[in-house]
Amino acid sequence: MTENQIRFDDGAGYERMMGIWSRLAGEVFLNWVAPPSSLRWVDIGCGNGAFTELLVDRCAPAEVHGIDPSEAQLSFARTRHKAGIAQFRQGDALGLPFPDRSFDAAVMALVIFFVPEPAKGVAEMKRVVKPGGTISAYAWDMLGEGGFPMAAMQAELRAMGRKPMLPPSYEVSRMDVLRELWVSAGLTDVETRAITVSRTFADFDDYWSSVRIAMSMAQAVKEMSPAELEQFKARVHARLPADASGRITYTSRANAVKGRTPGA
Repeated sequence: MTENQIRFDDGAGYERMMGIWSRLAGEVFLNWVAPPSSLRWVDIGCGNGAFTELLVDRCAPAEVHGIDPSEAQLSFARTRHKAGIAQFRQGDALGLPFPDRSFDAAVMALVIFFVPEPAKGVAEMKRVVKPGGTISAYAWDMLGEGGFPMAAMQAELRAMGRKPMLPPSYEVSRMDVLRELWVSAGLTDVETRAITVSRTFADFDDYWSSVRIAMSMAQAVKEMSPAELEQFKARVHARLPADASGRITYTSRANAVKGRTPGA
């Protein structure tokens, strides 16, 4: 992962914004992948360890190696992980710091659209996984209606004539593109599925506080005057469904893919 990518360096902030969403989708994703226990995993782009911890809790791995470019995120991951199975180190998805055939399974959880060369990222996963091992990923459907948890913010930015923040390889979030990536990499038994999850916020303030990290990174928002920012906030509020008590519940959708390395 390179310096021109979107970088998340606030582990606690990311947890509130996306860590919860990641685990909601991750539960469904792991049920679908259905891996056996005692595997050696590499979690690429592990961030603050939200999915890594879910992997440890749900899959009884023999070990997990979490890789991420942000040392601040990795520090947060180390503080949250108590089981002692996972190890975290700084690294690049395009050049994984492991020998060939080191793992039984490789995963990218909400990461592949941040990789500037997705095909090379998949090739690296294939390289470090043993024959017959599992390579899988899931990503928010950035181009589908209701796919991304920040879709209301993005829609309002577009309505105001401003450019929303997007991952560098957002087009790879499409289901057909994910499938083609896996097939083109020479993986076998390739399957895909959509994952739809819901999250409820106590009120709009609860929602807004959860997206502050994204707000701080969006260039379009940085360029707004205080009055424009308040208008933007009000217009986002109007887009979100709320019940009589003010609670906001909405759904998001991720696309998932899995396959196996050939040769087993």
